[in-house]
Amino acid sequence: MHPEINRFTIRVYGLLINEQNQVLLVHERMPELEFTKFPGGGLEFGEGTADCLIREFKEETGLDVLVKRHLYTTDFFQQSAFRKTDQLIAIYYLLNSFETNIVLPENEIVIDIGGRKEYLRFFWVDFSELTEDLVSFPIDKLLISKIKDGELGRLA
Repeated sequence: MHPEINRFTIRVYGLLINEQNQVLLVHERMPELEFTKFPGGGLEFGEGTADCLIREFKEETGLDVLVKRHLYTTDFFQQSAFRKTDQLIAIYYLLNSFETNIVLPENEIVIDIGGRKEYLRFFWVDFSELTEDLVSFPIDKLLISKIKDGELGRLA
């Protein structure tokens, strides 16, 4: 047990693979932290997990995506990197885009979350070059390991 943990944070992430067999990642900068991860964000009250991911992709990339299938949900204890009193539950989905030639912002974009600015830079990585070293968080690293080991079925 972890007595300092007093609530859950649910995050939903998507693996979007384009026609060139590349996976979308995002590098985020905040005043206190920098990290690279799969795109996605926090579940809001009254929202389903797939709806959350569709909303997050639209807000951050401008893309309309379709949730294709569930890939993985955290099955171990993970403390949040942002709030030490939270237990993180991460849910990952494989996505499709309605667009065939996906164009993302070339420059860093700025989003405002409750008065705090976050800077996001989206980029593609060849699926064959996707490694645990490219992402910052333990659950993302585990997901990549499961992908490489073939545990999640064929993705690309």
